[in-house]
Amino acid sequence: MIYNNDNINNLPVAIIGGGPVGLSAASHLVSRNQPFILFESGEQVGTSFLDYGHVRLFSPWEYNIDPASKKLLIENGWNEPVPKRLPYASDIFYEYIKPLSEHPDLKPHIHLKSEVIAIGRNNKDKRKSTNRNKTPFILHVKSSGKRESFLAKAVIDASGTWQQQNPIGAGGIYARGEKESSKHIFYGIPDVLNKHEERYIGKKTMVVGSGHSAVNTLINLSKLKRKNPNTTIVWVLRKKEVSETFSTPKDKILGRYKLEEKIEQLVSKGYIEVHTPFYINEVRQKNNKVNVLGKLGKEEQIITNVDEIISTTGSRPNFKFLREIRFDRDPAIECAPKLVDIINPKKGIVPPHGEERLRQPEEGFYIIGAKSFGRASTFFLTTGYEQARSVVSYLSEDITSSHQTKITLPSFWYENI
Repeated sequence: MIYNNDNINNLPVAIIGGGPVGLSAASHLVSRNQPFILFESGEQVGTSFLDYGHVRLFSPWEYNIDPASKKLLIENGWNEPVPKRLPYASDIFYEYIKPLSEHPDLKPHIHLKSEVIAIGRNNKDKRKSTNRNKTPFILHVKSSGKRESFLAKAVIDASGTWQQQNPIGAGGIYARGEKESSKHIFYGIPDVLNKHEERYIGKKTMVVGSGHSAVNTLINLSKLKRKNPNTTIVWVLRKKEVSETFSTPKDKILGRYKLEEKIEQLVSKGYIEVHTPFYINEVRQKNNKVNVLGKLGKEEQIITNVDEIISTTGSRPNFKFLREIRFDRDPAIECAPKLVDIINPKKGIVPPHGEERLRQPEEGFYIIGAKSFGRASTFFLTTGYEQARSVVSYLSEDITSSHQTKITLPSFWYENI
């Protein structure tokens, strides 16, 4: 399907990604009577939240709901969750994302099982500059085995990073034998206490990573160990000391401090075998188990007879379908270049920001949400909602609003930065 392109201003804004930030952009476009079309590669919106639905989030409901989306939902008879409650990821899907996607102002414009495989300017390759900004974008979309094309006046890429999990190999590169040993490796956050219990109980499991996903997984594995003492837990991380993981000062509103206190207790009591700093170079299969080879500090070491590996090493953005778009990214973090100076990996705090910091060389093209942060794992939904609001304001020619900040974060989030 190709829209009539006699007037670029009559074309819709294309949104890539049906997560909460993509839906936020849609809600803001609805509030400004702007046409849009949204492409979601999954069978339903918000699929990543179902992937780790068993995980409780660190931020309460009040920071997980977009104001424009909230207004649409309430007008449609929605009951708002308790603002101070900490939701599970599945709660975000069932209580917020799903009903929002079914709103009559959004549902007709959402295309599921629709993977965007390429974006460019209609009949202009990346090198052509003449009248480029007056030429519609064209999105090539694969849906149900068919390829369709759609024209748009602007593109908002909110596709996230969850589907591109990092490897366990040192230096961000797949270790030798890692792909060949994929049946032993789970990338992400498995539900070790329910859905995936049989895979891990009574087994020797190695958790790779030092973030809160790793900590959450280790705590749940320790509960399996209480049920079956033969469960062995190995923790591999690249930090110099385990204590570097416990670095969230005065962060009680996010609930993360509880995880840190718990994992510190488990490590000190010997529930978890810790290897740090450990750099994985190779995974070798042996008798339906794997041996993991690497360096512990400067010494070669082998961790033997591992049944399962859980990789919680973060994720990275996918830029393949942007080959014909003029866009910039920081060479290290892979975030929007103007976000580099405000992304603070150590404290996990990024101040509210909008269109001006997200602007790309390709006029009318924006990367927002977790993908705009590249490889940084410091993204919060409320920050993404502010990005969406500001970008849509700018695209709607409300420049004043796009420069304003409409969200307020707790002041102690910024202490000691």
